[in-house]
Amino acid sequence: MKPTVLCAILLSMTSALAQQPVGKRPKITGIDHVSFYTTSPEANQQKYGTVLGLASTLPLEPGQTQRFMVGSQWVGYSPAPDPKVTNRMDHIAFRTDDCEALRKYLAANGVKVPDSVTTSKEGGPSFVVKDPEGNSIEFVQPSRGILAKVVKTGSGSPSTPDPVSRRIIHAGFIARDRAAEDRFYKDILGFRPYWFGGMHPPRADWVAIQVPDGTDWVEYMLNQPANPDPRLSGVMNHVSLGVKDMNAAQMKMESHGWKATADEHSQMGRDGKLQLNIFDPDLTRIELMEPNTVDGKPTPSATAPPPR
Repeated sequence: MKPTVLCAILLSMTSALAQQPVGKRPKITGIDHVSFYTTSPEANQQKYGTVLGLASTLPLEPGQTQRFMVGSQWVGYSPAPDPKVTNRMDHIAFRTDDCEALRKYLAANGVKVPDSVTTSKEGGPSFVVKDPEGNSIEFVQPSRGILAKVVKTGSGSPSTPDPVSRRIIHAGFIARDRAAEDRFYKDILGFRPYWFGGMHPPRADWVAIQVPDGTDWVEYMLNQPANPDPRLSGVMNHVSLGVKDMNAAQMKMESHGWKATADEHSQMGRDGKLQLNIFDPDLTRIELMEPNTVDGKPTPSATAPPPR
């Protein structure tokens, strides 16, 4: 074999090995919570507490003023640092079975991490990192006792008897460099391809990737302008609540006083799933979605199991 050919093979092998994650990654099982900013907490309470029927519980994180339970998960709000800020998403949090081991794993793979995890009596160990595009991503390790307490009582508050949803199934955010995001979420964290689609196929405007050890997913919202206005930013940076039957969910919301409008109504998504979008007072989209396609068949390009 010629030396130049051998050298090329060795370089290729070295490059491939360098891209492999270092060490064993602890499990990442799903979304724990999604946190946003608000300028109107009273209207927010009406949207989540009345329309969606979700229990409002004591804030958990520093600076947080509202927390709405979705089963054992939650959506949180804190005051907007700037009332004119267009991006209302604060952070997304994922559950792991070993927070400290995951912190060390990320550090070994070149991700900047804090020097130690933060331990909260109510929330358990956690830490925050930035993804390649600067989005704040938190990892939390809730104890079984904490989860049982939240599910049963909503951390000290009586659970609301008529919630529209009991499950966060995904969250989406604007992404501009798909390759860079993939290196973080897929190559290092082990997220799996789920589905992608777009307004004008075959261009991909939405790319969904599932957590490695569960069925929740995150969604890259691609091909967006450099400086989206608050409305567009709120549509893209969103949270999705799973509902088993969209008609039943809509009827329940109507019994809570909600009425369909030109902006808030049920529709068929490009992925073949029924969805219904409503908006908080700061234009952040709260998407209700059936977990399965209407015909029970995966819409191309789905490649992973649907959420449970």
